Amino acid sequence: MMDGQPVLVPSPHMIGGGLAIVVAWLIDGVWGEPPARWHPVVWMGRYLAWAGAWAAPAAPAPPDAARRAWWRGTLAWWAGAAVVVACAVALQAALARLPSVWQGLLLGVCLKPMFAWRMLRDEVAAVEAALARSLSAGRAQVQRLVSRDVHTLDEADVRGAALSTLAENLNDSVVAPLLWFAVAGLPGAALYRYANTADAMWGYRGPRGGRDWTWAGRWAARTDDVLSWLPARLTALLLWGTRPRCASAPTKGHTWRWRQLRAQARRTPSPNGGWPMAALALGLGVGLRKPGVYVLNEAGRAPQPADTACALRWCQSVVSLLAVGALVALLAGLSAEGWR
Repeated sequence: MMDGQPVLVPSPHMIGGGLAIVVAWLIDGVWGEPPARWHPVVWMGRYLAWAGAWAAPAAPAPPDAARRAWWRGTLAWWAGAAVVVACAVALQAALARLPSVWQGLLLGVCLKPMFAWRMLRDEVAAVEAALARSLSAGRAQVQRLVSRDVHTLDEADVRGAALSTLAENLNDSVVAPLLWFAVAGLPGAALYRYANTADAMWGYRGPRGGRDWTWAGRWAARTDDVLSWLPARLTALLLWGTRPRCASAPTKGHTWRWRQLRAQARRTPSPNGGWPMAALALGLGVGLRKPGVYVLNEAGRAPQPADTACALRWCQSVVSLLAVGALVALLAGLSAEGWR
């Protein structure tokens, strides 16, 4: 209080962080991903590929290799995480010396590689375009997105795999990195992206690529589960709160409830991936399945081309809502700055 007037002190993190998310969102929409040679996530992947060859034994692994593989996988994960976080901390500390606006602009450039909506949207849309040409083209396109065997999938399963990827990666590539950025700045977003990439490359139960990941990838898988726990449920909540208005979606009388979502989400082996996937399945009124693994919303119909278009608009609304939230935080910070 000064001369009877309130003095509001804005948070530099509110201004710089809000501006950074808005800038990252704009860069993603206009230019998409940076070239691979400059992409930090590509660098993470190269390290993980190199370290994984050291950590995971060749398949089939001998029975006595489990403990050694676990220790190697854990140590390799932590070594990479330490470098990622140290670089992010140093970079954010350097930017913190700048005025809030410049800090936010440059922080947004650094945040962008941790956030990938346009690429996800385009890859899912490409699956639908490929299916319009032929089933074999659709299978080849969806193979870019999933690790499952696609050669026996029919048209509905190819489309369903693309929709499942869209839902799961709405969390992994958008909501979770932004949430961890809001919590812990650039180091939080970078650590999450590293953990998620490690899980994608190492988090398998059994052989893959000639190596046995059962124990070598266990730490990577569990860490990603922990870091994704809250974002996955937040993603489902955002989807639940922005249900689509599409001709193909269920009518108001068939809207789904949160406890129904929770029951469906538990059907997947992943403790997190089922939440956004179940939300999408229930909201569209379609069944999503991975043969031999899970079926979500088994009473739903087979997904149609209109469902892909609806799902993309629906997820876009979630991304736009997050961008608007960041813009509101930015404007609130700037408004408070005017009171000083």
